[in-house]
Amino acid sequence: MVNFSADSPTTQGVPQESFYTWNRDAKQVNLLDLSAPFELVGRQAQFQRITQVLARDGNLLIVGVPGSGRRTLVRRAAGEVGVKILEVDCIRVTDGQRFVQLLCESIDQAFPSSTAQTLMGEWIEGKVAELFVLNDEGSSKQRLKTVRTQSQEQQWKAFEGLLALLQRLAESSGERVVLILESFPHIRSWDRHGVWETLLRKEIECQTQVSYVLVATIAEASIYPQEPGNNLEIVHLAPLADDVVAAWVTEVLHTEGLKFDLRSPALEIFVKAVQGHFGDASALVRRLKSVRVSDGLIRDWHVQQAIKELLADLSMVFESLLMLLPANQAHLLESLALDPTDKPQSRGYIHKHCLSRGGSLQGAIAGLQHKGLIYGSEQGYRLALPLFALWLRQRLS
Repeated sequence: MVNFSADSPTTQGVPQESFYTWNRDAKQVNLLDLSAPFELVGRQAQFQRITQVLARDGNLLIVGVPGSGRRTLVRRAAGEVGVKILEVDCIRVTDGQRFVQLLCESIDQAFPSSTAQTLMGEWIEGKVAELFVLNDEGSSKQRLKTVRTQSQEQQWKAFEGLLALLQRLAESSGERVVLILESFPHIRSWDRHGVWETLLRKEIECQTQVSYVLVATIAEASIYPQEPGNNLEIVHLAPLADDVVAAWVTEVLHTEGLKFDLRSPALEIFVKAVQGHFGDASALVRRLKSVRVSDGLIRDWHVQQAIKELLADLSMVFESLLMLLPANQAHLLESLALDPTDKPQSRGYIHKHCLSRGGSLQGAIAGLQHKGLIYGSEQGYRLALPLFALWLRQRLS
């Protein structure tokens, strides 16, 4: 069993008593706004900023680690503003042709009306007949499809045309549109000279009815602070504060008729395990909701058992993730999980864990940051996915 205990009267710098007195502190409750949807607790300032950006037809770069709630916040903000949402997952984009195909599918799904189809037909006939078609799907429904193109010039023309079409559709319908590009930096794995990215950023600056939201890891803003945002508003999603997590999980469990036993370190164990990570906290609290105890008290062994079961369920995912990493990144990740440090480049740490020196180590650090698996120097290079870190320590110990 994974074993956690409170190492001191504080948990990651937050006084222990704050975990138990938050509900008697009216000011703190107002700041946390526990009546808000649970994914907005602790994120109200970022949510408000995203909403304001979309409301004025601005464009946005939102950075954070996987599971920090980036897409959830954007979707909720888009709903608040009342704009139509399109999404393209750039992880699925392997080349320019695939990028065009996925963008085409997203536009087709977002604008199913006969009026939109008529405009698409006119657009195809007037400008891009060799690149797109409208196929009959029955029931008077037509689908916008790409014609397989061979040359890169044709792919660029198709991509540029789709971005212009999106603007025209938004104008004709009188609707505001937001295009969310998830895991956006992934396109650089094939767009090595930045041609597609340059074209996209140029179009972003020209569009008036369409807002663009680029979703990326924290490396996008921390490693290249002068470059990636350009004219985009940048919103950072840092780990939630421990007292916010404690207040939130206590309130959520209270709605289920459950509460932490104050005579045990159950709450400290929970907070220490998730380390402010929104996704991991959500997964763990779902486990605890299923706990059935006669007195409604969740004790330390309930939390430990929930963590153990969750790690077992996630083991295949974590194993696959580790296997996909280059050897130097996997080695560094395991070293940081077992022996956390804020100076992985130090001579002593390199020698202790037999790490590669120089550019190879810096490349491994940058690679893990780009994947959202570790934080940068501002968070002490700690692993960004707390449950993954627990699994690694369990696996290696």
